[in-house]
Amino acid sequence: METTGTRRSLAGLLVVWALTRTALLLFVFKVYVFPGPDVTTDVSVIYQGWYEVLRTGTFPQDDVTWQYPPAAALAILSPALLFYLDYASAFFVLAFTADLAVLALLLHAGLRRGRSLRGAWVWAVGVPLLGPTVYARYDVMVTAVAVAALLAGARHPRVMGALTAFAALLKVWPVLLLVAARRRSAWVSAALTAGLLAALFAVAMPGAFAFLTFQRDRGTEVESLGALVFHVARHFGWDGQVLLNYGSVEFLGPYVDVVSTAALALTGLAFGWLLLWRFKAARFLPHTLADAAFVAVLMFTTTSRVISPQYMVWLVGLAAVCLCFRGGRMGWPVALVLAACLVTVLEFPLWFSHVVSSDTLGITLLFLRNGLLVLATLLAARELWRSTVSASEPGPVPAQAARTKETSLPS
Repeated sequence: METTGTRRSLAGLLVVWALTRTALLLFVFKVYVFPGPDVTTDVSVIYQGWYEVLRTGTFPQDDVTWQYPPAAALAILSPALLFYLDYASAFFVLAFTADLAVLALLLHAGLRRGRSLRGAWVWAVGVPLLGPTVYARYDVMVTAVAVAALLAGARHPRVMGALTAFAALLKVWPVLLLVAARRRSAWVSAALTAGLLAALFAVAMPGAFAFLTFQRDRGTEVESLGALVFHVARHFGWDGQVLLNYGSVEFLGPYVDVVSTAALALTGLAFGWLLLWRFKAARFLPHTLADAAFVAVLMFTTTSRVISPQYMVWLVGLAAVCLCFRGGRMGWPVALVLAACLVTVLEFPLWFSHVVSSDTLGITLLFLRNGLLVLATLLAARELWRSTVSASEPGPVPAQAARTKETSLPS
């Protein structure tokens, strides 16, 4: 039975979503100009340039800024579906549609018995905190597929596996959704789907996997955790440079390769921790699949050589799925991620010039944003361990049994 509280929460949620998304559309269509650099040029210049190459039947294999797996071509080509609009306008409309799809998925999940609308609220509030960058990158489309995969995981592991494989071929990170998948059918489905799609792209379009070399050669991007070393070092005589390199603003110069290697080592340690957790985990609750995916993507985002603003969209989507479950315990890490989103829009695009110049404001913003991500990662990992491994954690069965007897929908 739907309660009055649920109806009010749902109405408020829809109003907030509609108002914030209207604002985002007004910004990307330049009815109002968002402060800072124009974030829409990636669509009108870079994406559209790739589109012109892709439509000829080949990947932009001579362009080092193409650093995406082969299914990304589908996202770049998708504006052709709205042939009556110019490329950029069509892309913004499709990004908005993906945003709406995520909301619909979270509402459908949140209104089921034993679930919560908190996840939909996280998505409604978290996305606009990042500003118009969300609609000017294809990451929101990837996140929509990833959210669908996670929500399908408990009941439809084969569907989850197929969606995860497709999302991973759009942008590699969704492969981490499988970290807590227990059913063999999910892994088999993912492997078969990935193999089939990869083979189709390799045969049909030259240069499908050129992106692997381009990713290997990347440096340390100015917004990453490791970049803080050079932001501070510039004030003590470090003579490196900040240049546009491989499609992002990166540090180049002495010791950059050392810091980049250290970032890769941290990523390796994160992977080792995840393997240890997977080996020792004994309790898999309904929300464990989402929690583990959230922790894994947090770890790999925080330790990455590149933390672009659009990466935060991934974390907001996974955080939203975590809070769809009433028993989920990721509240504090999710709150920290949302705070990091707010700081992110301040460092890019609002005050990105301060970040590039490594002045006091720029360094402060990066320390704050990256510090919030580190803290969120540590807290989320601790909660995941405590809820699935720690012997002191009380068993979930009585609480779950009680919840199955509830007759009212969650609010």
